[in-house]
Amino acid sequence: MALNKAKEIVSSFPVVIFCKTYCGYCRKAKELLTQLGASFKVIELDEESKISLYRETITTRIAIKLLRKLIISGFEEDGDEIQSALTQWTGQRTVPNVFIGGKHIGGCDAVLETHQEGKLVPLLTDAGAIANTYAQM
Repeated sequence: MALNKAKEIVSSFPVVIFCKTYCGYCRKAKELLTQLGASFKVIELDEESKISLYRETITTRIAIKLLRKLIISGFEEDGDEIQSALTQWTGQRTVPNVFIGGKHIGGCDAVLETHQEGKLVPLLTDAGAIANTYAQM
């Protein structure tokens, strides 16, 4: 199910970055895309965790009740499950895990390299993540 969810997310947005809030490489990739004016979907895998929902729970009893409700309601996969599914799909275990136009690009180094080669902006433009300024002239 986590793999299906990841594929659904990737197919629903021009650019998707699966990352973690504390990761410097993730920040660097997001900063570059922001500087380029790209629109992108960020999935913070560490915030997708079911366990993280309970950090501020006052009592164990309340947490157990909430957990039961989430399990019964078919709560979505947590970030660890999604990251494992991404590894299975792409072979990449690390974050960020970047997709542009439904295609796996790789991590931060791959995104930076693609940009240095002059290929990132065309990929983002073709995916519809940034406006094609040449078409507007």
